[in-house]
Amino acid sequence: MDEYRSLENAVKGVRGTGVRVTGKRAVSGGDINSSFILKLSDGSSIFMKSNHIEKMELFKAERDGLAAIAKTGTIKTPEFLAIGTEGEEAFLLLELIEEGQKTTGFFANFGKSLAELHKADTSEFVPGGTYGFTGDNYIGSGHQKNTPTDSWVEFFTEYRLKVQLERAASYFDDDDKKNIEKLMKKLPKLLTEPKKPSLLHGDLWGGNFLAGRNGKVWLIDPAVYVGSAEADIAMTELFGGFSQAFYEEYKKSGLITRGYEKRRDIYNLYHLLNHLNLFGSGYLASVRRILSENA
Repeated sequence: MDEYRSLENAVKGVRGTGVRVTGKRAVSGGDINSSFILKLSDGSSIFMKSNHIEKMELFKAERDGLAAIAKTGTIKTPEFLAIGTEGEEAFLLLELIEEGQKTTGFFANFGKSLAELHKADTSEFVPGGTYGFTGDNYIGSGHQKNTPTDSWVEFFTEYRLKVQLERAASYFDDDDKKNIEKLMKKLPKLLTEPKKPSLLHGDLWGGNFLAGRNGKVWLIDPAVYVGSAEADIAMTELFGGFSQAFYEEYKKSGLITRGYEKRRDIYNLYHLLNHLNLFGSGYLASVRRILSENA
């Protein structure tokens, strides 16, 4: 996929040589990037994210994550349009999703569609292994290692928890370090190998899905990798949870197995550690609670 050297050329490349930007409106779009809706001379609109040029890898990872989910044909994602630079800025152009209402049945359909994503074949996404991804990517702005591994327990231990614990080392006192050591020794017994590997969204909280005009769910801002489906479901429960209808429908898939409630906090420890590393000590108490309860 080509990288354009100006926004003007990118718009011409995806919409035609006579099309240009006629308007630009800033919209809310998270803590990392600036987000805009671009009005085009052909009457259409597209979505743009921008950041300093050194953050281009974030946009490449998002492009690849959206493409992986789309390839499964199970759940909607915005179409990737273009990526490029202009001066010191990098940009990502995506299909603009016209948001609608979360109609009756929205969350049940969401649960069903997510289960279909988690059941999709993953063999082409992890060359040389079962868990991981085609390359490293990002969880928020934090680097996420996706080294191909044949064991889920090993992958989660080595490339999820250990990485984040090492980054957060300066926050921990002696008691924390003892609890970390105990937890790491217990992980092979606390975690289980899933029935099958699943392509995960990877950062599935309430801000990373939309209801389209037709009431269908759209996934945005992925941090994809192949792992245990339970890790995605755990993330949905971290910041308040989704509708009960979502969980009731998803559980019909059989992908959630006995003992999930005990594993949930371990999976969410990864996200809390990432938040601790990105945003500071406000997440330390939650991290310490999980460490002490599972040591």
